[in-house]
Amino acid sequence: MKQRFQPKFNIKKGDNVVVIAGDDKDRSNPRKVLAVYPQKSRVLIEGVNMVTKHLKPSAQNPQGGIVKEEAPIHISNIMLWDAKAKAPVRVKRERKEGGFTRISKKSGEEVK
Repeated sequence: MKQRFQPKFNIKKGDNVVVIAGDDKDRSNPRKVLAVYPQKSRVLIEGVNMVTKHLKPSAQNPQGGIVKEEAPIHISNIMLWDAKAKAPVRVKRERKEGGFTRISKKSGEEVK
């Protein structure tokens, strides 16, 4: 995908977010973002959407076996967590020198 049409999201790797929809919904427990996939509009979150994966035996794993791991969920099912307000918040982007900053709509302060 060309850079010109790259989707822009207010969620970044390392942010704390809450899941607001789906099987793992919990609006009071913030979780960490492990990866963001902008082309697919999906996010990988620690401990959310656990799936079972069957591994064939290989040189690194001679036994093979069954592994539980996280699968990505859609970005519309999460909200950014504001530590100051201790609540999920919506975010607006404001242009500053050298780029954009994310501002919490609830507390009005910059989200880090």
